[in-house]
Amino acid sequence: MPSSTELNQIARSLVASGKGILAADESSGTIKKRFDSIGAENTEINRRDYREFLFRTPGAQEFISGVILFDETIRQDAADGTPLRTVLQDQGIIPGIKVDKGTVALAGSEGELVTDGLDGLRDRLNEYYELGARFTKWRALINIGRNIPTSYCLDVNAHALARYAALSQEAGLVPIVEPEVFMEGDHDIDRAYEVTTATLREVFRQVEDQRVDLEGLLLKSSMVLSGSKASNRAAPDKVAERTVACFKETVPAAVPGIVFLSGGQGDEEATVNLDAINRHAAEAGAPWELSFSYGRGLQAAPLKAWGGNSANVAAAQQAYHHRAEVTSAARRGDYSPSLEPAGTSA
Repeated sequence: MPSSTELNQIARSLVASGKGILAADESSGTIKKRFDSIGAENTEINRRDYREFLFRTPGAQEFISGVILFDETIRQDAADGTPLRTVLQDQGIIPGIKVDKGTVALAGSEGELVTDGLDGLRDRLNEYYELGARFTKWRALINIGRNIPTSYCLDVNAHALARYAALSQEAGLVPIVEPEVFMEGDHDIDRAYEVTTATLREVFRQVEDQRVDLEGLLLKSSMVLSGSKASNRAAPDKVAERTVACFKETVPAAVPGIVFLSGGQGDEEATVNLDAINRHAAEAGAPWELSFSYGRGLQAAPLKAWGGNSANVAAAQQAYHHRAEVTSAARRGDYSPSLEPAGTSA
């Protein structure tokens, strides 16, 4: 099993300069919704073919350090019989695995959720290590609404994240701790700042209580954003200022990096905000690498280009490569709309 030093090296490799993570860990239900949007049938073969062409995209390894897989995918073989995890490893891309089992209603608190999956997790983690995974991910979902989130909700979700992280490190796996503050709602950016700050403060309190090695984990965080239905949503410069300020209050400097989720943002919003955050962080002397772990932000364009038709694979790979390239530029604080094809937005 990797030592604490090796876990730190894996974590730092995942947030290496100019690189970030592809989140390809959609459950069968989530990917069905995405396939329905393009008229593709949600079969095991289609899921494999779709993920395989993403993983085999020429040159993507210049921008992608790791891929989060779903349980089905880490066990699947490509069309030529090569395990999909090996397809990634052969390019120097680190395979990871989603290990939570999704959210359920939090007993005794209307409108709040808790994440399942701790039962039997130790054995599952050991199996995933043997299958080649070197990092894991667990997502908690924090809703903003009238009188929520409660301290009860933050406590139970932070405790589960901390227990998961400790078990992952025990198994030799780098945990990505993901407390997503959901952007759905009409709240303003100040409310998002307040909730994100409270959430991260509780997460890191419990992470340290559970004796998790901060140098061997990554934080996957939502940006501090106005609600999706808010009027006068905050501009990228404000998002950057509030996000970096929140992290400076809550995230220990020992954490090697923070990877952002696209979290319901469109391609353009996720790219421009990531760029603004990195520019501001450089000016503010932030101690962490600030990267990305995007699902929809990297996949929406190639999914549309593919359309479920094998004849479109080359065009879909080109779309994926482009989104990875411009997201890498934003991760460095070097994004410009001029990087986009003429007549399109990000």
